[in-house]
Amino acid sequence: MRLIYLTIGWIAVGCAVVGAVLPIVPTVPFLLVALWAFSRSSERLRQRLLADPTFGPDIRHWQERGAIRRPAKVMAIVAMAGSVAIGLLMHLPALAITAQAIVLSAVSLFIVTRPET
Repeated sequence: MRLIYLTIGWIAVGCAVVGAVLPIVPTVPFLLVALWAFSRSSERLRQRLLADPTFGPDIRHWQERGAIRRPAKVMAIVAMAGSVAIGLLMHLPALAITAQAIVLSAVSLFIVTRPET
């Protein structure tokens, strides 16, 4: 099982690296998955994520209080609204755009109701 959790952790870290480069892909949620996986497989890697100067504070704030920084909230909501707008510009089927808008509205509501750091 340790190898499975390590694999999940490293895949999540890889996705987070992609997210650090591409503005539409989130970074911290993948790091939270990695933290979860590493907490079951490698305490050293878990501590390394928590100690990271860039992402460690966001991860700790989420773990301690479920808190998200305001700029991250704004960026997430703008990206979600942008993805719905892209769907409209691409003339996707109305049902697909409606489903996307409903799901992303629910996610946006969740994000907005989280405490801020």
